[in-house]
Order: sequence, then structure tokens, then C-alpha cells
Amino acid sequence: MQNIYGLAIPETLAETIRPETTALVVYDMQVGILRQMQDGGAILEKVLQTLDIARSAGIRIFFMRHMSLPKKMAGVFQYKQMMAWQRQSSAQNVEPWFLRDSPGFALAPELAVRDDEAILDKITFSAFEGTPLAIAMRDCGLKSFIICGIATEIGIDPTVRHGADLGFIPVVLTDACGGGHAEAAERSMANLAYMGDAMLCTVGELSAAVR
Repeated sequence: MQNIYGLAIPETLAETIRPETTALVVYDMQVGILRQMQDGGAILEKVLQTLDIARSAGIRIFFMRHMSLPKKMAGVFQYKQMMAWQRQSSAQNVEPWFLRDSPGFALAPELAVRDDEAILDKITFSAFEGTPLAIAMRDCGLKSFIICGIATEIGIDPTVRHGADLGFIPVVLTDACGGGHAEAAERSMANLAYMGDAMLCTVGELSAAVR
């Protein structure tokens, strides 16, 4: 740990991850997204291991869910996004996939969210945009966040970058983040490593650091 002008600058994983100053962000582990992933089962297992580590250590946990708006409430970009993702040339032909309370919107039941853990909904890819996540983290005096879930190239990458811009230290669990497109996910992870704003580690390394 380095100290300058009264600031403690963490250098190692163990110094960065402290139960009193670290959150775990579990990104979009929803039924309708998991079933689209080739490695969904393996990622779910790693996320469950991460939850065990965080819960045992007393780390605060935030679950994110991607939510679709009803068609009447969707705006210009929402329609363009649905058309791109659903490969439709007509806005009339798209359907919102993740309407609130639809089967695909639900978090995987294996996560067994506890009463003292938060679930936050979003319509963006960054978990910080338009959600109370940053407000809640700052109000609890948190300085860093661990992130796992899906998908690396879609939502985890922008969340890590946004979190760094907000002044939080991101810790990315490389083996607990799944990608919808393998090459794109690898590029995202490599770029996050190149930028240097985030710490990258495995679930095993996280467990050792917390111990």
C-alpha cells in the first residue's frame, strides 16, 4: 500500500478487496440470457463460487438485470438496438425480450439472492448508467468492485470502464465472465488488461486474496 497526501493507494489484490470498501456486481445472470450462452453452465458455476466467497467475507452484493421497455415506451435508440440484436429490418417486427416479470427476465434461481442483497434493473449496458449503483456504493463508502457474469463484450466491458471513470477500482474475474461471442469477449478482456484501469484475476486468486 502506498500513501500520498493522506491517500492509501492499493497495489495488490488483497489490498484492493476489503469487505468494508468492496462490492460484488453480478451482471445479468438472467434465465433468458444464460440459455443463449454456450458456456452458461460453466459461468454459472464460477459465479456461484464467487458468491460463496463474497458472502463468507461479508462483501456487499449487487445483482444487475437487463430490462426491456414495452414497445410503446421504447424510444428511437431502443428500437434501433432491438432491430440490430434481433436482425430485423422493420421496427414493426421486433419484440422486447426482457419485459419485467417475463420468464427470461428472472435471475437464475441458483443465485438464491438474499434479503440483504440488492437487485437493480437497467436498460443500458453500463451497470452505472441510469441506476442507483454508484449512489449506493458511494453512500456505503465503497472504493472498489468485483464484477462477474455475462456478457464480457456487451455489458461487463462498458461497466468496468464507466466504473473506473467514476473513481472506483474494478476487479474483473476473468474465469467468471462469459462471452456471447468468443473472439469479441477475448478482445474486450485483452483491452481491459491493456488499459490498466482494472485488476484482472481468477476466482481462485480472489479467494486467496480475501483469505
